[in-house]
Amino acid sequence: MLLHRNEILFRQGETGPLYRLHSGLLKIVRVQEDGRQLVLNFIVPGEVIPHHSLISPKAYHGTAIALTTSEIELIPAADWYAKVTTDTEAALETARLLQSRLRMMQERIDQLALQSPAEKLEAFRSWIARYLPPNTKLTDLLTQEEIGQFVALRRETVNRLLRESQS
Repeated sequence: MLLHRNEILFRQGETGPLYRLHSGLLKIVRVQEDGRQLVLNFIVPGEVIPHHSLISPKAYHGTAIALTTSEIELIPAADWYAKVTTDTEAALETARLLQSRLRMMQERIDQLALQSPAEKLEAFRSWIARYLPPNTKLTDLLTQEEIGQFVALRRETVNRLLRESQS
């Protein structure tokens, strides 16, 4: 299936299939009680989501929104779970997917805890640039508020750092 920018793949609280992202980029947001969205994660090609449902089903923790045109494979949950239970290779693939995500999250925690604001923003820009279409600026896809949410900086700090990097 093909999703275009700002189209929703699934919504927080729903249940349903798993998905493999073949190309493109997704953001995962959590809708708060007051309606504001908080950016939790980005999904890059090769990932199967939702991560928290790779072993057993659970409602979607957030809403998945396409940031760029994205090619996505729908994986029926029953098929996935049956295969993971009976196929050693499928179980190993699942373990590798979870390990990869865990390592990425550990790197993110280290960046948030150990880097200066400028280093946090630069690390994020460098990482996400690998998944952006050619000639696409980060601010073409994300607001300064969303960038700040993900790298634990205030929007004003993101604004200042982006301006300084353009000078």
